[in-house]
Amino acid sequence: MIRFASVGTGWIAGEFIKGAKQVEGLSYTACYSRDRERGEAFASQWGAQKVYTDLNEMAQDSDIDAVYIASPNMLHYEQSKLFLQHGKHVICEKPITVEPWQLEELQQLADQNHLVYVEALIGVYLPEMKVLQGAVERLGGVHLARFDFSQYSSKYPAYLHGETPNIFNPAMATGGLMDLGIYCVYPAVMLFGVPDKVSAHARFLRTGADGSGCVTLHYADKTVVLTYSKTAQGVIGSEIQGEHGVIRIPRISKLTDMTLTPVGGEEQPLSVYTEKYLQMSHEAQAFYRFITEMPTYQAQYRYVQSLALSVNRVLSQAREAANIRFTD
Repeated sequence: MIRFASVGTGWIAGEFIKGAKQVEGLSYTACYSRDRERGEAFASQWGAQKVYTDLNEMAQDSDIDAVYIASPNMLHYEQSKLFLQHGKHVICEKPITVEPWQLEELQQLADQNHLVYVEALIGVYLPEMKVLQGAVERLGGVHLARFDFSQYSSKYPAYLHGETPNIFNPAMATGGLMDLGIYCVYPAVMLFGVPDKVSAHARFLRTGADGSGCVTLHYADKTVVLTYSKTAQGVIGSEIQGEHGVIRIPRISKLTDMTLTPVGGEEQPLSVYTEKYLQMSHEAQAFYRFITEMPTYQAQYRYVQSLALSVNRVLSQAREAANIRFTD
């Protein structure tokens, strides 16, 4: 039995715990919140036995084997490092770290301590990703792909009223690229590899955070255009254009309802809708297997580690190109 705790009490933490409850062998045991009342309410809702308001105290709890981190981006590095130093396996929400050097350091720390350290990104572990990879092979030559994740943020009205929610606060290392754009970078790297060049442009909000933007990944034989927005709701979705047909991806973050339309043929379904918590059960299952069956899943573990680092580097290059800066 792997006993895991959570850091963060937002909706995404609840979705992960729901997914983890589908995995035999994972047991939710404790949660951390800066606010005890909020922590106790979250623990009661999801069945945790312990509530912590001190991360150091939680890290020293011998009844905790692993930790799921869903705190603001700027805290991911220091919190992950703390738990890895105390012998806990870590699965951390995207982006796993802000800077590539941080990820390299923590991956090495995890290896030295014989621990598992992975990024929580739904699409990496979904069966639909293998379906998509197989469908891309049927397209023949792919010279252009366009991935979009534009979703009107539930926090945007507060921003419009003069507030500065965490998601629009550069001090939290957030903004559109880090929150939504990463969902476009991952499939691009998984399907087409690391690009030869990255260029980008962003539209900034009054807080200094990027609300929307465009990233272009340049390859020798193709161009991949990534667009994202937290200030508007996109409806067109994403597509991959090949010489033998087109793949349409309405939801790039979930890979649901995908279709393939051959040249001169009719649209064919590739996937169907799945509840998000069930999708998150795949990453929870992989995390559990990496911990308990590493010899069997060693190759997959090394792949997702390498993939996370490649994606992190692309994000860093895109931020540099678009002049996206985070404040201390």
